[in-house]
Amino acid sequence: MQYVKIVLCVLLCIISLTGCGDKKSNSVVNSDSSSNDSETVEMKQKNDDKKETGQQSEYTLKSKVMDVINDSVFGDYGRLIFPVDMDISKNLTLENVKTILPWYSEINPQKTVELVNYMKKRAGDGDTIFYDIYTEKEKKADPDKADTGLFFFKGKAGAKTAIVNAGGGFMYVAGIHDSFPQALELSKKGYNAFALIYRPGAQTACEDLARAIAFLHENAKKLEIDMRDYSLWGGSAGARMAAWLGSYGTGNFGEKDYPAPAAVILQYTGLSEVTGNEPPTYACVGTSDGIASYRSMERYIANIKRNGTNAKIEVFKGLSHGFGLGEKTVAKDWLNNAVDFWKNNMK
Repeated sequence: MQYVKIVLCVLLCIISLTGCGDKKSNSVVNSDSSSNDSETVEMKQKNDDKKETGQQSEYTLKSKVMDVINDSVFGDYGRLIFPVDMDISKNLTLENVKTILPWYSEINPQKTVELVNYMKKRAGDGDTIFYDIYTEKEKKADPDKADTGLFFFKGKAGAKTAIVNAGGGFMYVAGIHDSFPQALELSKKGYNAFALIYRPGAQTACEDLARAIAFLHENAKKLEIDMRDYSLWGGSAGARMAAWLGSYGTGNFGEKDYPAPAAVILQYTGLSEVTGNEPPTYACVGTSDGIASYRSMERYIANIKRNGTNAKIEVFKGLSHGFGLGEKTVAKDWLNNAVDFWKNNMK
């Protein structure tokens, strides 16, 4: 028995000295460590790949405007999401976009976040959300034409089409508040909506809208849109553009003649001239608008109706200039009413 105890003690000493147990344990730890390192590298690579393709996390109110503009998912058109004619601080966040949108009211930062995330997702999914309307040759001849184009808010394939034009006093294009939100809501209703980024200036803006109308007619099949009974929408300066193209036609702005729109939808514009060639026209404005008088707009619509053309105006008590969608205001239903007006004037 004493002999067995001695043998067991010797064996235990040998095991202790050789460290077999420790080596086995270390082998497992090292294996796990190697695996974790490999997974960490792989995850880092995936995150880097996402950053390269613009697939990082969604934007928030605290996201910087410049991060949206420079997101690789948007290619070289990211700069056109926000006004290219305004100085934008590198520290400006989405919740403070109102600082680069003078003359506008009821700006909803949450809608801004919704819009850029919508664009990001669609672009990230491989959808084309932006179309040039001028050729490279034309842009080279006139570099200002490089800052134009159409943002596509896709509805149902083959559905009717709306072209939405933001205002900005012909000094800048306030698309992020005055055309993108309207276009997005129209797309939610199934319509195909395009928001035009144009060259500021009354003449050049109308030329760009005429080109946009031509582009959409010529590419309707490819874009899977119906340009019959299309509508023109606009706010402030953009409303003037829509009204002028509706009354004078594309032929007066450098393009061949294309059909007139089934309806023109105007928001807060001081336009007063009536030609007698106006398409059916819907308008809305606030009583506290210090830029576009609601009384002037009432006279404008009354004169169109006097010429025998269908026209309607909604005047909203207390609202000021540039209320956009008018969410959570007395104007919250105006877009639905405008869509009904458009539908009632389709052939």
